[in-house]
Amino acid sequence: MALAVPGSAALSSAARAADADAAVNGGFESGLSPWTCTGGTTVTSPVHSGASALKATPEGSDNAQCAQTVSVRPNSQYTLAAWVRGSYVYLGASGTGTTDVSTWTQSAPDWQKLATTFTTGADTTKVTIYTHGWYGTGAYYADDVSLLGPGGGTTTQPPTVPTGLKTGTVTATSVALSWTPVTGATGYAVYRDGVKVQSVSGTSATVSGLNPSTAYAFQVTAANDAGESARSATVTATTPARSDGGGSTELPAHALVGYLHASFANGSGYTRMADVPDSWDVIDLAFGEPTSVTSGDIRFNRCPVSECPNVESDADFKAAIKVKQAAGKKVLISIGGQNGQVQLTTTAARDAFVSSVSKIIDQYGLDGLDIDFEGHSLSLNTGDTDFKNPTTPVIVNLISALKTLKAKYGTGFVLTMAPETFFVQNGYQFYGSGKWGGQDPRCGAYLPVIHALRDDLTLLHVQDYNSGPIMGLDNQYHSMGGADFHIAMTDMLLTGFPVAGDAGNVFPPLRPDQVAIGMPASVNAGNGYVAPAEVTKTLDCLTKRANCGSYPTHGTWPALRGLMTWSVNWDRFAGWEFQRTFDSYFG
Repeated sequence: MALAVPGSAALSSAARAADADAAVNGGFESGLSPWTCTGGTTVTSPVHSGASALKATPEGSDNAQCAQTVSVRPNSQYTLAAWVRGSYVYLGASGTGTTDVSTWTQSAPDWQKLATTFTTGADTTKVTIYTHGWYGTGAYYADDVSLLGPGGGTTTQPPTVPTGLKTGTVTATSVALSWTPVTGATGYAVYRDGVKVQSVSGTSATVSGLNPSTAYAFQVTAANDAGESARSATVTATTPARSDGGGSTELPAHALVGYLHASFANGSGYTRMADVPDSWDVIDLAFGEPTSVTSGDIRFNRCPVSECPNVESDADFKAAIKVKQAAGKKVLISIGGQNGQVQLTTTAARDAFVSSVSKIIDQYGLDGLDIDFEGHSLSLNTGDTDFKNPTTPVIVNLISALKTLKAKYGTGFVLTMAPETFFVQNGYQFYGSGKWGGQDPRCGAYLPVIHALRDDLTLLHVQDYNSGPIMGLDNQYHSMGGADFHIAMTDMLLTGFPVAGDAGNVFPPLRPDQVAIGMPASVNAGNGYVAPAEVTKTLDCLTKRANCGSYPTHGTWPALRGLMTWSVNWDRFAGWEFQRTFDSYFG
């Protein structure tokens, strides 16, 4: 069914005849194909027309999005429309090349039409259209989705050769590149010394995993449906010698990171610092927590004897830390956790954070700091839409505090972060409350912190657990429970991704030595546990490009730093299964 375009009376009959419906199966009469949906199914009642409609139910951190990517023409106007029912139903388009659009209704007890228009950019040939609901608001329905405008046509020639290739920031292990956009290109490939190393959708890339004090040559090509252009002119860059300031903190090539329950006990039991096996390279003391959510004053209180009968004395605890450090291990204080909400809303809170964290580090002779801000610790204010230039106080003050601590303790200071997927990879689709509001302001809220501190960051180990489905770079949703989820989530960190679907605002990839994969140690530790065979599949795919399954990775990263787990205590409870898996793989 073709939907009428608002204001169509002003169009000439010739213009109307030229329009086509680019949406495929907008009435869901052929099931869900080619839509990609989470929590979605087709139903026979209620329907707006025909025999079927979409029913999708948001659950947990999943908003039940249903999306498809369609072909469009550059510099062309399109009208997106759909009939919907339910509470908080959204309709939108991303990747337009101009201003992405969305519209929504708070309440539609009966079928209600949503419509919006957009104009594609000069180089835009594909757009993603979508519907979704909102977290915890119940099922919504959609039917008769249409995208009216000029037909997408068929590309018959590859794009022209890219020009303007130049280098940006050069570190000991990475080189930033940028180039001029090519009309008709849908993507670009980056070549290092004649070998293709990256594919990107925008006009910039950071090639990581390089060796210090080494000369490299780079080229770029443009691509579309018809093929790939010839390679551009070559630019060269020589990486400087490592200064130990870019995340090198004498960790082994492959490291095992674990959280040690130091301030509380639970069903896993208390584990003394001296009893942590030598396999653990980074030990995060869980947790330092604030005196109040906004005070910035962090306190670390060790587990009392009444709760942990086998807890060691402070003197023995400190002595065990020194023994670990003498063996090359790193011991950090982890701030936050599930119950430790930290919001540095003021500069006074920022300064209290620096002072109190320094006191803990000095008191126990620690190697650095882990940021495990969860829940509502980080969110973005309305209008804060550029992760490269954040304006929200809790973000700006945290970045400032961490830079101050790094400067105070010097290049050997270990800085790690353990965000949840909602705050990082979910930023591929959503960032903050969005350009028009209505989204969860926590979406992607860790991205500006990670980006601002990427040159100081030792390790990022996103929690690939307790997560809802997350869309990967293949534009498919991935769920916990197998290697596929870990592969897709880690590939996003190592490849980089456009934030909120904006190809002109790309979160650059991290170096593989900065990335570890966060997993639960056992079924008791958290949702998302995977068996050792799935851990091995994950590592095979990312470090060897073998055993990958269906997910198409964008590279091979033998320098991937390793694994993180919650927690040392739960691994001990499960007979050290996670540790043994790491040891057997990396030796």
